[in-house]
Amino acid sequence: MNVFILNTGRCGSSTFINACRHIDNYSSGHESRSTFTGQRRLAYPENHIEADNRLSWLLGRLHNTYGNGAFYVHLGRDAQDTADSFVKRTGFGIMKAYREGILMGGAPEQSSLEVALDYIETVEMNIRLFLHDKPNTMNFRLENASSDFQTFWNRIGATGNLDRALGEWSVRHNASE
Repeated sequence: MNVFILNTGRCGSSTFINACRHIDNYSSGHESRSTFTGQRRLAYPENHIEADNRLSWLLGRLHNTYGNGAFYVHLGRDAQDTADSFVKRTGFGIMKAYREGILMGGAPEQSSLEVALDYIETVEMNIRLFLHDKPNTMNFRLENASSDFQTFWNRIGATGNLDRALGEWSVRHNASE
């Protein structure tokens, strides 16, 4: 079974995958196929856990490829904290792509915080709509990472070193400066 960690970004997805590296019966990756197109983009190995915020723009393709046969985690974090982190990364990555591509440059009066909050709301709604009829899902909050990760571990039948996996949640991975 494949597992997809759907998220906005800036919400603990790197840490999530670092924790998953202590699971023996799944491989894991963070944005591991984000540069591919076509069928290669979603060609993950069997029993793989993937976190990639760009999957929120590929949900139709994800459904057609994996449908109800995958386990989906909706990873989230307080929207204001997530937006504050994105504001520190306004000039590159998904924030730049959202402002310049989706918002066509945006309006001059739009602050980086306003754009980040709009992006977060859009992605969160896309994920919720995608998951509304999926049988194998879990909500995961960064604020409750230790308890939620133990639930996740049990739900997917993970084997490995749970204590070391939980220890990853006390390390800041990929933090904004």
